[in-house]
Amino acid sequence: MTLEKILESREARVRRQCELLEDNPGLSLLCLTVQLPGPVKRNRSSLVVAEAGVRAVREAFRVEFEELRDLETGYEGFFLVAMSPVEAKRLACRIEDSHPLGRLMDLDVIVAAGQPLEPGRVHSRFALRQAQDGAAAEYGLSSTAAPAVVIPQPIGREDLGLEPRRCLLCGNEVRHCMRAKTHTTEELLAKIDQMVDNYLNL
Repeated sequence: MTLEKILESREARVRRQCELLEDNPGLSLLCLTVQLPGPVKRNRSSLVVAEAGVRAVREAFRVEFEELRDLETGYEGFFLVAMSPVEAKRLACRIEDSHPLGRLMDLDVIVAAGQPLEPGRVHSRFALRQAQDGAAAEYGLSSTAAPAVVIPQPIGREDLGLEPRRCLLCGNEVRHCMRAKTHTTEELLAKIDQMVDNYLNL
């Protein structure tokens, strides 16, 4: 899988998030992807994780709408749920932390920049001005041509005071291992395959 295709897929995913946020202001948007290191983004293990994630979301949330995409660049699931973004993020984190394959799932709750996370609360990093000046450029959207454009932003665990995600292999913060490239792709993929095999043998 080439970097160009991965970037094109990411841009398409962001644009779909924009559409869903614009068209459904009363619902929260939950996006499912699979954490799979390396250039191959679709294989046996990723599909098992994706299917398990879809089932977990359907069981935990009252899903008003879903759209599933089985792509070579990685599985994607879009879900509109009837609860506040903060409630949705807490429930998503619970799945990530408790499901046997949860550590391989990315369950992001996406909000429009400037959208309240809950009544009376707008986190500073979702400020509309920041989105227009920074995030618009990141996603290839023109903030000057369309100043009212919806900029999708994921709610972070830190926004809810939750612990950061941990590395599959050593238990340190994932972001630290990623930056330092502490583990090889082969080591991580072997661990993922082992987790999937254990899950299927339950």
